[in-house]
Amino acid sequence: MAFEWPVRIYWEDTDAGGIVFYANYLKFFERARTEWLRSLGVGQQSLRELAGGMFVVSDAQLRYLRPARLDDELIVTAAVQESGRACLTIRQQALLKTEQTTESGPVLLCEGTVRIGWVQADTLRPARIPGHLLATLTRP
Repeated sequence: MAFEWPVRIYWEDTDAGGIVFYANYLKFFERARTEWLRSLGVGQQSLRELAGGMFVVSDAQLRYLRPARLDDELIVTAAVQESGRACLTIRQQALLKTEQTTESGPVLLCEGTVRIGWVQADTLRPARIPGHLLATLTRP
C-alpha cells in the first residue's frame, strides 16, 4: 500500500503556459518521500545525527502523462518498489484528486521511480542502511 500526500498547485508551480513545470514533480515526489519517512517515525535530521548517515538520490526516472494546472489538488504517492542493503527504489505517482475518476481510479498525471542510496553523512561514501531502519522502511 502506497503512502499518500496531498499537494495543491500554486501559481509558483506553473510555467508560462499555466501548467505545472515539469521539474516541480521532482519536488512533489521529494516532499512525499519525506512525509512518508515522518509517518514511520523517521526524521531525516535525526537520521543524520543518530545514525550518522542520510539518503541521497542516485537516479530518477519520470514519465509525464497529463498536465496539472493552477489550483488542482493532487495526491502524491510513495511506495518501496525494491530494497537492497544500501539503496531503495521508490515508486511514485502524482494523481489528480477529482470527484470524477476513470474506471481504473484517479487520473494519473506523472509517475516514476526514484532510487535513494544510504551514505555516511561526513564522507558521503555509500554504506549499508542500518538494519533497524531498513526493517522499518520495508515492512508491509
